[in-house]
Amino acid sequence: MEIETLDELDDHLASDGPLRGLRLQDLDLTGYGDRLAARGDLTGLVVLGGTVPVRVAEMLLTRGAILFPGIADAPVDPWRGLYFPTDLYAGLEHGYAATPDAKAYAWFVDARLRTDAYATLVRAIHDDSVTDELDEFVQGRSVVGIMGGHALQRDSAAYAGAAGLGHTLAEEGHLVATGGGPGAMEAANLGALCRSAAAVEEAVGLIASVPGFRPDVTAWATTALAARHDIVGDELQAPSETLGPSARSLGIPTWFYGHEPPNVFCDVIAKYFSNAIREEGLLARSNAGIVVLDGAAGTVQEIFQAVTPLYYAPEGAPLPPLVLVGREHWTERVPVWPALRAIAAGRPMEAAVHLVDSVDEVLPLLETPAP
Repeated sequence: MEIETLDELDDHLASDGPLRGLRLQDLDLTGYGDRLAARGDLTGLVVLGGTVPVRVAEMLLTRGAILFPGIADAPVDPWRGLYFPTDLYAGLEHGYAATPDAKAYAWFVDARLRTDAYATLVRAIHDDSVTDELDEFVQGRSVVGIMGGHALQRDSAAYAGAAGLGHTLAEEGHLVATGGGPGAMEAANLGALCRSAAAVEEAVGLIASVPGFRPDVTAWATTALAARHDIVGDELQAPSETLGPSARSLGIPTWFYGHEPPNVFCDVIAKYFSNAIREEGLLARSNAGIVVLDGAAGTVQEIFQAVTPLYYAPEGAPLPPLVLVGREHWTERVPVWPALRAIAAGRPMEAAVHLVDSVDEVLPLLETPAP
């Protein structure tokens, strides 16, 4: 059982419930030493990060508890979970290299750290914390995943189309989830975040002057943060405050592809070090369907990763739709569609895969959100 707030801890201690098996995550245990000590044997209690005074730590250890200390020299807090865009882009006025996002990527690719057990542990704890809070964030939501290439430019008609699709899906009650990067992903997140079609058009116009993240991430992100402020105003205090049915836009990027910066048009960002965990998590949570816009190698990988559970699904299992948008792209330039049709032939998944010409044809093919 995980306890993530002091109120939960107070309730548990007041109930006189057992402490064995509890996971106290990122709590300030100052003032709790005597109450915990009164419980005697603490074998099986695990304390994950947080603030633990020396006297309390010594007591916990001597009574059998396990402590994972806070991490002092890593550029991320491994216990924190989800991010706001402004968390990752803090300090952007000094250039992208000064931001927590850029520092985390530099730390991740440092050759000396790739096989360091301590750094590996920090990354694993971080990604598990992200997954834990992400599960709470999407619980009970109808999630549509939108996949697409990072190279799509903000001043293109395709970008505007992807933004319109994200907005339409969010208006229908779906939580729009993307890989959280630039291009088509940014467009879909932007559209979902906006509360009106006019706001989508205005936001796209505001950022079109910096059409891509190359050669200058700083300018690309700065224009986007200004547009985001126009859309949603000042930030909330913590990602947990956005949990619930009001969220419309979710990004799930990775520092594995850290050269692609995260877009800022998300209610929250679930950023991972592990691309494998990130990819599987994004696809598995897209319970209302997956929409695939133009893309190249990374998008093709996501298509076939999404196809595998459809192919092996047991008879009668519900299959979320997989919709490829762009007949010419997916049959000629990147001819994935013929392979999908061959794989699906004669199997239940045949009815779940679709090829359409435009984003206007997507909505009727997706699962309808519960009222």
